[in-house]
Amino acid sequence: MQAYRGMDIGTAKPSADLKERLPHRLIDIRDPDEQYTAGDFVRLADAECASLLQAGSLPLVSGGTGFYLRNFICGPASAPPSSPEIRAQVALDLERRGLESLRAELAACDPASAIRIHGNDVYRLTRALEILRASGKAPSVFAPRTEARTDWDFLVVGVERPREELKARIASRVAAMMEAGLAEEFAELKAAGYGPEAPGLKAIGYREFFEMEGRPLGEIAKAIELHTVQYAKRQMTFLRALPGIVWIGPDAERLGSLVEGFLSGSAFRYTPPQ
Repeated sequence: MQAYRGMDIGTAKPSADLKERLPHRLIDIRDPDEQYTAGDFVRLADAECASLLQAGSLPLVSGGTGFYLRNFICGPASAPPSSPEIRAQVALDLERRGLESLRAELAACDPASAIRIHGNDVYRLTRALEILRASGKAPSVFAPRTEARTDWDFLVVGVERPREELKARIASRVAAMMEAGLAEEFAELKAAGYGPEAPGLKAIGYREFFEMEGRPLGEIAKAIELHTVQYAKRQMTFLRALPGIVWIGPDAERLGSLVEGFLSGSAFRYTPPQ
């Protein structure tokens, strides 16, 4: 979601100072009403990694969005490409018939996918219907790849914290975002014409303002906190399935030794600036 312009506070984008010290790529490249698919991410990330390696820099792919990370590491699934015409028809059906009607359509042909897709995950539900209508086959037959692709050498590291510590950090982060003006940021996006149907504004930290319009900010903050905790739990499950992932605590020394060992066995030799 950091790819979307104007969504700075709610996505915890890196500060200008941090970006000056550590250049970031693929941030602020889409408007909130534009789709940003996993396929888009893989294509753009591949190009950025190639550019960085050519310049003698080690690419670091950072994030918590397990679906996009898995597609980058393993390669996109073999599902048929999105058709603008079918996508438009699915969007129209969503508007006219509602979410549950589309879920029922998917469940009739592919119960496994209908069960697996979270109730509020409009993007994955509509994408599953696009695949169903384009191919005539159940989306579940286009199984995601589980082995790392050979385009790159990967060191996959996950940072794990005790559950209560993670919950406390989430609560602190949500409070800091509200203090920094998340409500005002949302109001500016809404005034610019972006509504609840915009892909960017379906993100946690934004959609709650639409769903709870008129409610006290404290209640909205609590909803954001709850949804973030639930999301973190789902993401940990997703990330554990990444091939070759090594779990560590928030330990810079341990991370440093892993990277050093990785580079010593890699074809790429990274020489940090003096």
